[in-house]
Amino acid sequence: MNLVIVESPTKAKTISKFLGPNYKIQASFGHIRDLPKTTLGVDVENNFQPKYVVPKKAKKTVKLLKEKMKNSDVVYLATDPDREGEAIAWHLKEVLNPKKYKRISFHEITRSAIEKALNNPRDIDINLVNAQQTRRILDRLVGYKLSPFLWKNVARKLSAGRVQSVAVRLICDREKEIKNFKAQEYWTIAVILLNHNNKEIESTLIKINDKKLEKLDLKDKKEIDEIVRDLKISDYKVVDIQKREIKKNPYPPFTTSTLQQSAWQKFHFPAKFTMGLAQSLFEKGYITYHRTDSLNLSESSLREAEFFIRDHYGNNYYQGKKYKTKSKGAQEAHEAIRPISCQNTPEKIKLKLKEEAAFRLYKLIWQRFIASQMKPAILDETKIDIEGKSNRNRYTLRSSGQNLKFDGFSKIYPFNFQESTIPDLELQEKLKLNKINPSQHFTLPPARYSEATLIKTLEKDGIGRPSTYAPIISTIQKRNYVIKNKNRKFEPTEIGMIVNDLLCQHFPKIVDTKFTAQMEENLDKIAQGKEDWHKVLAKFYKPFSDNLEKKYKEVSKKDFIKEEKTDRRCPKCGAPLVIKFSRFGKFYACSNFPKCRYTEPYDKSSNSKVQK
Repeated sequence: MNLVIVESPTKAKTISKFLGPNYKIQASFGHIRDLPKTTLGVDVENNFQPKYVVPKKAKKTVKLLKEKMKNSDVVYLATDPDREGEAIAWHLKEVLNPKKYKRISFHEITRSAIEKALNNPRDIDINLVNAQQTRRILDRLVGYKLSPFLWKNVARKLSAGRVQSVAVRLICDREKEIKNFKAQEYWTIAVILLNHNNKEIESTLIKINDKKLEKLDLKDKKEIDEIVRDLKISDYKVVDIQKREIKKNPYPPFTTSTLQQSAWQKFHFPAKFTMGLAQSLFEKGYITYHRTDSLNLSESSLREAEFFIRDHYGNNYYQGKKYKTKSKGAQEAHEAIRPISCQNTPEKIKLKLKEEAAFRLYKLIWQRFIASQMKPAILDETKIDIEGKSNRNRYTLRSSGQNLKFDGFSKIYPFNFQESTIPDLELQEKLKLNKINPSQHFTLPPARYSEATLIKTLEKDGIGRPSTYAPIISTIQKRNYVIKNKNRKFEPTEIGMIVNDLLCQHFPKIVDTKFTAQMEENLDKIAQGKEDWHKVLAKFYKPFSDNLEKKYKEVSKKDFIKEEKTDRRCPKCGAPLVIKFSRFGKFYACSNFPKCRYTEPYDKSSNSKVQK
């Protein structure tokens, strides 16, 4: 009898369908060992050795696993194929100490994938384990060392995170840009013309005497009125007609990042929710492993996609394609996220998925994969340049139109496209003026981050990795550093701005995007066996620790938090009320603390005067 250990009961249930009676399957329920909650758990004086413990909630699982292991010939550690999964397997080996174990991994839960894994076991990849525990130790050092500094200088129970603090900085910096933004006025002029059949042609003024409109910097209403008057007495004719075909290529299959972004854009699914659904779909055997930054696709999946497309849509729609991964540190051994089988169409498995959200996500993954192997959509584009001429000026106007000639991949994965038709025109054809519509506009401030745009920026800047985006976004909201406004965009809270300002001023490396990205590259090198994890930690910790010791002496709470006096009185003792600060923001408190402990929530709309 052999024992197979996986992370979750769902995964165990799915795997059991493909294994015979010689295998027992048991879930570990995630990690069975971790750093302690109440202490640092890292011996910084002894080469950063972690002091792992079995948490109370995992002790029952460990006991059960040891019982199951007694009558087992071989223990198969079948945890997920990423760094976290490798670390779980390593902790299982260390705690259970089986007489004989084998590490197996697979990127899809199918009979063939599991059989292949069982026939090709390997040892635990200690480089992946070291990369995971280096990240864990780094985050522990920053969190447990820097958080007390925030308690001393801002408010109790605040937390600092190594990568989360960078995400908060991005949101705070964007908010400052918005606050400092000054709108600039500009104008556009639309000219509606008529051809020989009295059909309308809408055109936009783009040049005056060969000078582009934006370079003329037209902001004065009088200038615009003068141009409009001159356009009214101008003669118009067609001077250029350009027609061309435009190919709109299919999108590549999903990676973790692009799945989270698309799920937010289409369904407003938070990243954490998306990853929970994807985990369930993977464990139930519907999709390949969902934590990946690779665009690689297996040969068998490409062959099946070809057959499916030719059979269901016709030969004219198939164009197989292999995609190249651009992100640094991507694990090409992994695949992109795709359905286990093209034949598992969304309609076929809808009844098997109890959650509507899970069905919608699966359908999105299925459509994206199939579409990635289809031909581009083809658009017919027409551009018409029209000359307007008066005694004073020569105007250039442009009309553009697009029509869908061949839908290609958009047959199952639509893209944003608005069809616009231009009536048939001929070169030198004279046109009649119908009306002129000048419009005033103002430049807009940069948009606040949504979950999708924040994830896109984190990925572009090399901050975090696929498995970390959802926890980052969840954590910064849980800590009350940022909130989502009514438009589902991130705004920093007052406490978030204060903490960010403190870190930027006194711990600039912690919130520096380039420094954080470099650390991610170091973790990738550790995973590849190209870097020693002890040296990476030592290089980070010594300057960080020295700076922290220095800042404890230099920085005072009054530098960041100032108690504000008000004209209100405490309803309990009559002493003046003051505005204080906690990790949840401002609140009213009695100035006679600790004798009187009266507090009440802070109301921005309160009429009480703040005494400067």
